[in-house]
Amino acid sequence: MQNFRDFACGPDPFGRMWQVQLKWLQTAISIRHSDTVDVKFVLRSEGEASQKTIALPHLALRQTAERLGVTMSDAWCARLAVAHLRFLIESGEDMDKDLVTLDAAQVTGYAEDLGRSASARQHVAH
Repeated sequence: MQNFRDFACGPDPFGRMWQVQLKWLQTAISIRHSDTVDVKFVLRSEGEASQKTIALPHLALRQTAERLGVTMSDAWCARLAVAHLRFLIESGEDMDKDLVTLDAAQVTGYAEDLGRSASARQHVAH
């Protein structure tokens, strides 16, 4: 995914497409005393709007970045959050929650998927 700031996602289990906009990304230590990077999105579909915050545990991010040899950047964190948000929308799971916290295995899985996607794009470009 190139644009993680404004994108369409879906369909959800009810067949709706959602327009998603990144609202902010920040460390949650300052807002809720949590050792996470929080990524907040605004979702809109057919006159309905909601907000979702995806919380990425800092330790899992740091360990995964080190293991995969990637830089832990805002863009990387946002893309991990988008991957989980896509899962939420398409599966309908946890759509009733405003705050969803990933576990270490989810962070690692999404990071590995992003790495494979980036490698595939580079391979096709050459």
